[in-house]
Amino acid sequence: MHFDLIDNVIELSDNRIVAIKNVSLSEEYLQDHFPSFPVLPGVLMLETMVQAARRLLIHRDPALSRHVLGSVRALKYGSFVRPGETLEVEVSLGKEMRSGVYEFRGSGRSLSNGGGKPSPAKNTVGGRFTLRPPSPLR
Repeated sequence: MHFDLIDNVIELSDNRIVAIKNVSLSEEYLQDHFPSFPVLPGVLMLETMVQAARRLLIHRDPALSRHVLGSVRALKYGSFVRPGETLEVEVSLGKEMRSGVYEFRGSGRSLSNGGGKPSPAKNTVGGRFTLRPPSPLR
C-alpha cells in the first residue's frame, strides 16, 4: 500500500526539508481515532517525518528512494493535531552512518488554519530516527 501524507514541500535543501500535512475530517482513520475527539495518530506524525526524510534523500540521490525506517530514538509527543489544522514537519539530516544508514532529527508543530485570529504554533512531535536500505529478500 502506498500513501503520501505530504501535501506540500515548503523548503528543500541538501540537508533540510520543511513539509506540511493538512489534516481533514474526511480522512478515514479519524472515524476511529477518536470518534468524539478526532486527532492525527502519533504514528502518522512519525510517518510524515519519515516521508519528508525520504524526499530529502531522493533530492540528494534518486537511488535512495527505497530507504525504510530503521530506528526511532527519543521520540516525544506534545499537542494534538486536529482536523482543520496543519502539521508542519522539519527534518534535518544528521549524518550518514555505516552501510547507507542515514540519521535524521525531526520535529513537528500544529498550525491553525481557522479564520479569525491565528493561534500560536504548538509543538506536536520531535525526535531522532534513521532510514536504512531495505533488507534483501531471502
